[in-house]
This record gives sequence, C-alpha cells and structure tokens, in this order.
Amino acid sequence: MMAQRVACLGPEGTYGEEAARTYAPAALLVLCDSHDDVAAAVLDGRAGEGVVAIENSLEGSVNDTLDLLVRGTPLRIKDEVLLPIRHCLLAPRVTANTEVKVVLSHPQALGQCRAYLAQHFPTAQRRQAASTAAAARSLAAEPPGTAAIASAYAGERYGLQVLDRDIQDNTNNVTRFVVLTHADSRPTGNDRTSLCFIFSDDQPGLLHSALGEFASRSINLLKVESRPTKESLGRYVFLLDLAGHRQDPLISDALAALERQVAVLRVFGSYPRYKGQ
Repeated sequence: MMAQRVACLGPEGTYGEEAARTYAPAALLVLCDSHDDVAAAVLDGRAGEGVVAIENSLEGSVNDTLDLLVRGTPLRIKDEVLLPIRHCLLAPRVTANTEVKVVLSHPQALGQCRAYLAQHFPTAQRRQAASTAAAARSLAAEPPGTAAIASAYAGERYGLQVLDRDIQDNTNNVTRFVVLTHADSRPTGNDRTSLCFIFSDDQPGLLHSALGEFASRSINLLKVESRPTKESLGRYVFLLDLAGHRQDPLISDALAALERQVAVLRVFGSYPRYKGQ
C-alpha cells in the first residue's frame, strides 16, 4: 500500500509542515515553495492532498490561498486544521537582543508580532520571507544582527538560539489551514461550506438580497469578506463561510437561489468543522 503523500509549504520547520503533520501524522510530506506550488503538487500527482493556510485570528485572510481559490482551481477543500501559533525570535548562536538590527519573517508573522517589534526593536528593519522557516534557514547567510520570527521547532532544525518566546501580540493566535484535494467531504452533521460570488453589475441592495437567501433559511454565516476582483476598480468578490454542507437541503436551495442572482458562484468545498468548534 502506497504511503499517503501530503503537500505543504516548506522548507522544514514551517507552521504549514506542523499543520500537515497534525492532519496526517504518518504521511510523507512534499515540501513546496508556495501555496500555488502546493496546489500544483496535488494537481500533477506529486501529492494526494495539500495543506495551505487560509486565515489567521490576528491578521485575517491569507491572500495567496484566497487568490488560488477565487481563480477557480479545480481542487476542493476537504478538511481543516486549527493550529495555535507560538512565535519565537531566533538568531545565530551568541547573538544578544541588543544586536538585532534586522528581523526576517513571513508577512503574516511580522504582522502578528507588530506590537512586540515596535516595543523591543523599534528601529530594526523588517524584511519579508517566503515562510517563517525560510527566514530561519536563511540566517546562516545573513550578516550579524539579523534575527528571524519562526517556531521553536524551526530554531532547533536550523541550529539557532531562542532570544525570546511567545512574542505574538495576542495569546489567542490561531491559524486555520485547509486541506485541498480533488473532491470535498461527505456530510458529517457539523460542516462548513466555503464559497465566493461576484455580481455582474453594481446596484443598490444586491448584497442584501444575496445574503438574505441564507438569513431567510436560518443558515448561519461564519465569515463574510470582500476583496477586489483585480479586474477593474470598484468590482469585488464576496467570500462566505457558512455552517452546514452544500448537500443539506436548505443550503442546496439557498445556493441555487444565490446562483440566479450572481454572475459567478464558486463553491470551494464542504468539509467537517475542526473538532472543538
């Protein structure tokens, strides 16, 4: 029997790797350079499933993943993983806090530690990296005075010292990851459905009418968000998460009614809500 293969954001030591191991502890991991590459690995058969971050409790949505879904990938969301995030400030051995002049990390991590950096390193330059682990790995080639924000595991993996622990601005720092594959999940009785829609034009009351399809059926909306379509100024895509499965009769009926009102409707998938929600 072939081992399960799961793609996630690399290199070793990312929170994406930790989420993938939480989801499938025995799987062989395929480490990828970006969320787009995670999806490509599933599409071309290098992996059967892919784990990507979709939102953080402090910094909001992960744009790369939303862009991937909105563009119309044939992959579907099958499951989700909620991972508590505990950031550390890492540096090469024998570096003192007072020597830190540059801080590297993923943009989400830099945002999640914004207040800490402003208090402790107000003049330090912030530089972005492809992932928190990539920032930690790159320290070997950086000049003295450079530190990274990443996990304690990343520090161990790359031989770094921990200058400070739990530096996130809020202890309730959680990232939600979703599992992408070729089909979503069957109903479980405690599901989430994610989707997006775009109107053909701009008229008063359009959004009220669209969301009313769910309100009139007592369907709970878990998240409502809008972002530019990137096609023209003032045109937006609306993203919804709702409680329930797309095959539930009320939700199926609501989606059919919504589809009649919009130019584009994409259901990203229905999947079990993470245990504990």
